[in-house]
Amino acid sequence: MSGVVFPPESVHNFMIPKEEVHTQTSQRYMSKYRPTVVLENKSAKDAMRTMGPAKVEVPSPERYLKKHCKEDKLEKTPSPKDVRHACAVKKPAVPVKTDNPPMGLHTKRDFTRTATAVPMRPRPACVDARNGHKQLLENSGLVPEYIKKKQYGEVPEYLQQRNEEERRARERYHDCVTQQRQQGAMKLLSEEERRATLEGLKKSWDKLHRDYQSLSLVTDTLSKKARRCQLEVELNRLEDDINRFERFKTIYISSN
Repeated sequence: MSGVVFPPESVHNFMIPKEEVHTQTSQRYMSKYRPTVVLENKSAKDAMRTMGPAKVEVPSPERYLKKHCKEDKLEKTPSPKDVRHACAVKKPAVPVKTDNPPMGLHTKRDFTRTATAVPMRPRPACVDARNGHKQLLENSGLVPEYIKKKQYGEVPEYLQQRNEEERRARERYHDCVTQQRQQGAMKLLSEEERRATLEGLKKSWDKLHRDYQSLSLVTDTLSKKARRCQLEVELNRLEDDINRFERFKTIYISSN
């Protein structure tokens, strides 16, 4: 290795004895209670050298173990029910049938109202499991509540309002068209005029279609290309007009 430099070898390095360097170490800590602990541990081990403790109290045959004798016994505390029913004063004896009942006694309970009150009915429920799981029918969605409402089957207010707005819009459009027609701005095309116009459009389309079919197959000049494009545009325009007249029965045209 190039980075390590070794001293030059010499015989004197092996012959000259080296001085030994002695390091002084500090004395290990020793507790002053060590002899006492060792003595106590030895005495405890000597007592347990046999099977179990040296002196064991042998139970008598009359004091045998019984069931649940080692379990902790809880002290019974009086329940609120026992305290409530506990009576320090002895109740009076049951009256005999020959005794006269006391008169003029009033109690806090009103028997007249209790007698005339309507008994409380149980809330309807549905049992949907074998272990007795119960579900109330009020908010479960199983009871047809909406069909029993007074306004069931009636048109909602927002639909009535929208229908009224649509009716008013149709009336305004009809009034505007009628007014323009009365002023002469538009003219209603009759059924005979519509059919006659439709027949004329079809005849024009047949004539242009015949001219288009008469063109040459080879369009090698600019004039032929221009003629073909012109006929195609006119045929498309006539097809749109024919479809419009066949689709709509009521057609207004300008009087001008």
